[in-house]
Amino acid sequence: VLNRYYGVFESGKIKVRGIEAVRRDTPPFIRKAQMDMIRVLAKASNSEAFMKRISESVEVLRGYVEKLRKKDVDVQDLIISKQLSMHPNRYAHDVFQAIAARQLMKEGIEVSGGQMVRYLITDAENKRPSSRVKIAELVNDNTRFDTEKYMDMLIMAGANILSPFGYTEEELKDEIYYGEKQTVLTPTPTIT
Repeated sequence: VLNRYYGVFESGKIKVRGIEAVRRDTPPFIRKAQMDMIRVLAKASNSEAFMKRISESVEVLRGYVEKLRKKDVDVQDLIISKQLSMHPNRYAHDVFQAIAARQLMKEGIEVSGGQMVRYLITDAENKRPSSRVKIAELVNDNTRFDTEKYMDMLIMAGANILSPFGYTEEELKDEIYYGEKQTVLTPTPTIT
């Protein structure tokens, strides 16, 4: 995609556009993971060396997934910042930023469209919208986060930079969670 790419100049300077690492709504933990993957790839001096570094880049991603699994992450590095496109009460669906904005209003803070809200995903699939996220202002070191949701976000960030080389989110999950790239088995036709 023309507006989403990453590369490295001969000087070693890395250039990124449109991927999670430069988006304002990406948590610092995921931004750092994606940039660390790119730094590994940027060490390659040619296309053959680049292809060999892909597995090393996947290992970097695996390390970040393990940190999430072990809860070895500062919750402040998982905070998401999103801009409200309208007043929180005008949202038709319970999107995370609207839920967070309503939490701010409950705390007595005035909220309007265009404002940035910051939140931690605590339980993305909870039936009660108010339990899905917690505003950054109420987050502390003991606040629990939705490990699965953040792992999904990490895998998506990894797939976004590795998709041109045959990695889908599912294939990356398989490789990271099960230790190998899964292959699809197709039955061999029988001759009668």
